[in-house]
Amino acid sequence: MTDSTSATPFYTIGFSESILQHLRRHTAETHAAHLLPHLKPGLRVLDLGCGPGTLSIGLAEAIAPGALYGVDMEQSQVDLARSIAEAGGLDNATFQVGDVTELSFDDESFDVVHGNAILVHVPDTQAVLAEAKRVLKPGGLISVREWIMEASFLAPDFEVIGDAWATLAELITADDGHPNIGRDLKRHLLESGFTDVKPTASFTSYTTVEDIGYLSRVIEDWFFSADVRASATAYGVATQQQLDNLEQALKRWMSHPSAFGAVAYGESIAYKPQR
Repeated sequence: MTDSTSATPFYTIGFSESILQHLRRHTAETHAAHLLPHLKPGLRVLDLGCGPGTLSIGLAEAIAPGALYGVDMEQSQVDLARSIAEAGGLDNATFQVGDVTELSFDDESFDVVHGNAILVHVPDTQAVLAEAKRVLKPGGLISVREWIMEASFLAPDFEVIGDAWATLAELITADDGHPNIGRDLKRHLLESGFTDVKPTASFTSYTTVEDIGYLSRVIEDWFFSADVRASATAYGVATQQQLDNLEQALKRWMSHPSAFGAVAYGESIAYKPQR
């Protein structure tokens, strides 16, 4: 389900308070560790799908006094990012509303383009990568980190929780997204004309009592909300009974002493060819 006036997608996971709390936990150290060694002061960086800016701020700090520009489709997220940058005293970070398939920046105007969990939601992968390539300087670097939904897990599974990942993947697919695009980043980057592609993979893990409690609240507040339940049944990806069974299993997981969860990501660094 896409916006008829833009290639920017309907954002499957939405902007509920629990999802915003989830996004605020994203930092450069936790979600862009593969990129940080490539950053240095003075670079000009574009952050696609910047969200509330918590990750962007870390990138801005790494390149200061260079400039970071964050783009997001949602005005509320841009407003949050601006307020976080202001609170942190960062004057080298600028945020604006924009479509990642039609960027408002000049050709060859950035040293680095970064995106975290953005290609998963955009129907036209090549359109995003083409724009990233356009605004990169020759020899510029692109960094992407994307979900691999089928490799993510909660344990113990109780022989049913795996269905929750499958249901989420089907919801994203129904919205013309790509829930496992993290495993295909090398191919997409090569097809877009990038060179020296270096793919890796990592997990964001949830292990402590605090982590488990936090993740449980996100799952309960979002995945089992009335809106998501309605979407799942409308798309035919799950019945109400299946969702009820999942909710009961997840409640068992929340209080289980060996509860552990991890979200899988593919990530890649690549370069725009020199002239």
